[in-house]
Formats: sequence, structure tokens, C-alpha cells
Amino acid sequence: MAKTLAFTKRDLRLAAGERSYDRGLDYLDCVGDLDVTVGEVTATVAGSADYEVTLAMGRGGVTGDCSCPYGLEGNFCKHCVAVGLAVLSNATDLRSLQASAQTKAQSLENWLASLTREDLLDLVREQIAEDRDLRRRLELQAAKAARDVPAISARIVDLLDVRDYARHGYIEYAEAFDYADQVGEAVTAIDTLIDVGNARDAVSIAEEAIELLMNAYNNIDDSSGSVGDAMRDVLAAHVRACVAARPDPVGLGQYLADKLLHPAPIEFDLNAYTEVLGPTGLAKVRERVTDAWSRNPSGWTEKHLVESLIRAEGDVDALVEVMSADLDNRGYTHLRIATELERAGRHDDALTWAERGVREAAQPDPRLADYVVDRYQTAGRVTDALDTRRALFRSSRTLLAYQQLREAAKKAGAWPDVRAGALKALRADASRRPARRGAVWIDALLDDDDIAGAWQAAPGVANEPQWLRLADAVAVTQPADALTVYLRLIEPLKGLTGDPTYQQIVRLLVAARACWLRLSKMDEYAAYVAALRTDQKRKRNLMHLLDQHKL
Repeated sequence: MAKTLAFTKRDLRLAAGERSYDRGLDYLDCVGDLDVTVGEVTATVAGSADYEVTLAMGRGGVTGDCSCPYGLEGNFCKHCVAVGLAVLSNATDLRSLQASAQTKAQSLENWLASLTREDLLDLVREQIAEDRDLRRRLELQAAKAARDVPAISARIVDLLDVRDYARHGYIEYAEAFDYADQVGEAVTAIDTLIDVGNARDAVSIAEEAIELLMNAYNNIDDSSGSVGDAMRDVLAAHVRACVAARPDPVGLGQYLADKLLHPAPIEFDLNAYTEVLGPTGLAKVRERVTDAWSRNPSGWTEKHLVESLIRAEGDVDALVEVMSADLDNRGYTHLRIATELERAGRHDDALTWAERGVREAAQPDPRLADYVVDRYQTAGRVTDALDTRRALFRSSRTLLAYQQLREAAKKAGAWPDVRAGALKALRADASRRPARRGAVWIDALLDDDDIAGAWQAAPGVANEPQWLRLADAVAVTQPADALTVYLRLIEPLKGLTGDPTYQQIVRLLVAARACWLRLSKMDEYAAYVAALRTDQKRKRNLMHLLDQHKL
């Protein structure tokens, strides 16, 4: 490869990683519209959609942007690889192509400079007649220059019209990016109005744009989030317009309350309007929201808004009153109340509410229990923390509950006695309902690294994953026992198909081979594998995996 190239195949592989590089090889024939300039390469790659790719070149290697979902996350994708490979396969000297591109650009610049004013106007008029998008953009520029508010408003409406992009009334994924760009142009136009002193008009136009976007959003595939981001920019432009225009705070409060009470794809941030609303505007919002909540006390949206408004006013007692009107049966609301009180510096009241939640909940939310135990331990109340964990373990004997009980008991210096009682309860569970509860007993013993105890308890209780963990744990010290487990686990897999099954068979065989080796019985190993291969010979993928692992 010529040394004059700014990047190599190795650079592409390093930028993309092995997986994307290998997949990019399949897209080499899908590259079109390849254009090389002095600083970059652009192209279109046909995939599930037509993706726009730009590669930037320099001494540090190559970087790429692509409009595909993976590329939009900042990754050097397979489409970037394909474009890079297309450049390398078609150019023996990239610098000559770049020099040619620079010559063409300079030639175009010289030609434009040589045209008369009338010739340039004719050229622009010709392009406007052929390109509706260009015409709309220039119309917007003209309206902004003339400060023609009705014209700007009309052009913004045109920009937000989905009909140019929607097929059968719906904007598909690939078109959403271009539509988002047009929304961005609308934001620029709104900001222009603010800058030239027409902030009141900007407020009205922004609200019109918001309405259009909210109505259109359900008919857009915004998986990329590009339109959502553009909508947030419109909301931010509305805030800027309100800050500059200082509209009637009561009217603004009415507008915002209406929007907040009717959930939309993008939610208004009331905090952003606090300064403009002032006390009277905020009072109007609260009046509307409180009235809506009184008419629909079970409405989540209404209650959430009431809480937000009270929180913004700093009245924690009023907030607790609202939140406590609808306590759930797992104590999560108690935890939310405790968190609000904690934030207000009322630590004792916070703990009281959390303790109440633990007492009243049939099965407390784990986060509530963690909160109470953490507060107890921070205060040195290790016995209270242990008692809480004991009670929770009695109501829900899971591995996590056992682990948390162990942690609390160790801090209280009582783990040996507590462990004995906990294991006794788990053993009793296993004797009554081994299919449901027995696994926890084995998991607890394994989690304590009590391999001998777990091995002794396992017969009739342990499930297959636990038997495998046990076999792995004793494979060195008890190879015969481990081998028995491995071979038993292989048997039911012989009747199944699929790569995950084959991988598990190989994993078990590798472990079994190590046991046979420790037992000096490699002849038994050879006979077993030979019989397995004969029995499973129709499964080509399994045979391939066995060959890979030299089994």
C-alpha cells in the first residue's frame, strides 16, 4: 500500500474493532456517491436504509461519522469501514485525489467569482426552482432579514410540516434525522426573533411550533432520539423567549398548567420558568394543578405535579401531607417521605417514617429496609440493624436476605449463632418444599464458602447449576465425585440441539477430562469421548467444537 495514504486497513481495523471491520467487508459493494476532498471522504452506504458516512483523515489515523444507529452512538461502524476500504481499493495515491478535489473546488470558486450579479441571481433562481428545501430555507433567511414576523411564522410552519418526509402519514427512522434538522432551523429562526427585539412574537411562534411538534410526534419513528432532542431545543427556545418578553405571568401559568396536565412526549421543565412566572404565575399553576388533583385524586400526573410544586416552595410538611394520603403496601411511599425529610435536615422524623414503613408493610421494599439498616448502623445501633434484618429474613428467605443478615450479624458480633438459626430455617424449608426453597439453602452454604456442608446437603435438593458449582469446587480434591457430576450433567444434553447446548457439553467435557487426568484414567476418557462422538456424529457444530478443544 502506498505510503502516501493518510490511513491504512490496519487503521480501519483499530478504529472499528474486529467485529465491525469484518462486517464492513460485506458492505464494500454498497458504497456509492464517494467524494474525496482535501480534509474528508463522504459517501452513501446502502443498508437497511441509505446511511451517510463521513471519514476525516489525518496523521493520527481515521475517524468516522455515520447516520446509522450504531454510528450515532459515536462508534466507528461497519459502514465507515466499507467507505474506508472503498477509498483504499480505488486510490493508489489519495493525495492526488485530494489535490484534484482542491483543484475542482478552486475552479468552482473562480467561476462563481467571475459571474455577474445577474448571472449569480439567475443561478440561485434556477436552484430555488429545482430544490424546494433550499427555497424554504432562503425564504426564511429573507423573512428574518426583513424582520417579517408573519413570514417567519409561515416559514417555521413549513419547516415543521411532516408531509414532506412522511410516507403514508408516518416519518420513518431514516427520514427522522432530516426532519430534526429542519426543527433545528425553526429554533434558529425563533432565536433570531428574540435577538432582533421581537421576543413577544417569538413566544407565540414557539408555542405554535410546540403544538405542531406534539401533534406530529406520534407519527415519527424517533428511535434515534434526534427529533426528541430537537423538541427539547424548541422548549428551551420558548423559555428564552419568555425570559426576554416577560409575558403576563398568570397567562403563562395557565399555559404551562395546561401542558403539564396533559402528558406529552417531551415534558415541560417548570423550574426553567420560575423566574418568569414569579409568585403570581406559580400560584396560578398550583391552583390549576390542585383543582385537577381534587377532581382526580388517584391521578398520578396530578399528584406528581402537586408534589413538584410544593417541593419547589419548600413546604416539607405540606409535601408529607400530600404524599401520605396514598401510602402503598410495600413502604416505598414511606421511603420517599423519609427522603424528603432527610433532605430538609429532619433526620429523626425521616427515620420515624421509615421505621413505620417497615412495620406496616407486608413485605417491605428492599430500598426502605436498606435505608433503615443504614441509619441504624451509622448511629451505632447494630443490634437494631440486626433485628431488622432478622425480621426481613423471616418474611422472605432469599439468598440476598441471607447475605444481608450475615453482614448485619457480623457487625453485631453475632454471626455464628445467627447463621446456625438461619441455616436451620432454610433446611426446614428444603424439607417441606425442596423444589422452591431448597436451592436457597445450597446457595447460602456456597455463599459462605462451606463447600463440605453444601456437598452434604445437595442430594435431593441442589439444582443442576448448583451441582456444577459444587463439582467445580471439589474437582481438585475430589476428582471422582466431580467426574460423576459432570457426566451426569452431560447425559440430558445429548438429546438436545443448538450451539448453547453444544458449548455446555464441551465445557463439561473439558472439566471431566481434567478429572480423568487427575485419576490417571485417560483410557476411560478416550473411550467415553469416542462413544460420544459416534452417538452425536450428525451434529456438525458439536463435532467442530470438539475438534477445536481437541476432545
